[in-house]
Amino acid sequence: MKIKNLTALLLTFLVVFSVEAQKKYKVHTVAFYNVENLFDTIRNPEINDVEYTPQGGGWTHKKYRQKIENLSRVISEIGTNEQQAESPTIIGISEIENRGVLEDLIKQPKLINKEYGIVHFDSPDRRGIDVALLYRKKDFVVTSSSNIPLYITNTDGSGKRVYTRDQLLVSGYLDGEEMHFIVNHWPSRSGGEKKSSPYREEAGALNKKIIDSLLKINPKAKVMTMGDMNDGPYNKSIKKSLGAERTKEKTPMNGVFNPFEEMSKKGLGTLAYRDAWDLFDQIIITGAFLDTNDHDYSTYKYWKAGIFNKPYLVQKEGQYKGYPLRNSNGEVGFSDHFPVYLYLIKEAN
Repeated sequence: MKIKNLTALLLTFLVVFSVEAQKKYKVHTVAFYNVENLFDTIRNPEINDVEYTPQGGGWTHKKYRQKIENLSRVISEIGTNEQQAESPTIIGISEIENRGVLEDLIKQPKLINKEYGIVHFDSPDRRGIDVALLYRKKDFVVTSSSNIPLYITNTDGSGKRVYTRDQLLVSGYLDGEEMHFIVNHWPSRSGGEKKSSPYREEAGALNKKIIDSLLKINPKAKVMTMGDMNDGPYNKSIKKSLGAERTKEKTPMNGVFNPFEEMSKKGLGTLAYRDAWDLFDQIIITGAFLDTNDHDYSTYKYWKAGIFNKPYLVQKEGQYKGYPLRNSNGEVGFSDHFPVYLYLIKEAN
């Protein structure tokens, strides 16, 4: 009798497994990339861009075009190494000078057929760099966008405002499903990590305020916040101000999960400094994206995340061997950051 019960149970398991294996899923890649000082060659007297002009720092049109071509290759390939064969549907971008450089980027041969749209606002950052969102127009329809300023004052007691990047909020529909994306580039560690930490903690608090406002309207809102946080997943700005959880199991519907914290614990990183790796580039999601053990993929859910660090993005020799391949010694590279990405999956009809 026991053998019969065991056999029946095994057959049931095999049938269920076979059905699950036959299911087909739609996959979308969401990515973030700090493209490191993507400036054109035209002098803008309103910002500090002298270094990126032919007169000020030897930044030529030829080098600019090479940088654009390099970045287009990366963007076209992010997330294509799994079952997903398409370039990212959504990609947050930081360290761009203006909308024009993005228009040049999406017109590159590797990207022009992807038909990317652009959401961009000028930020008050003192260096003149902004954040933006690229999206594939055939998959994502933008319904609203806004740039939300981060008001912080200098820690030296002067009361002067520190001008930094706005936080970009873009709402819309991915295949008819409402989602919200926040693109960030939090204040740098200039002056030291400890001294500058309050700035990033304020950035994390603003991020949480934006997310909470969306969750107040819809408790099951699907929100992603992404960016170069200039802090790792373990720092106060992420863990306390934003309240990001390390595991899916501990993340409530109104909380946020950071899949990159576990990667950081394993020693993985997106940038290197003084031979130490850190993971400043992250994508953090609300609980509505998580599978609650009911395996219901009738709407888009989080599958897995990764760091895009292909060999061609890595310095091969010299003092910075193993680091991200950036511009150096007059040669054009890619960026001093690796991109990050995650997959969303949904059962196909």
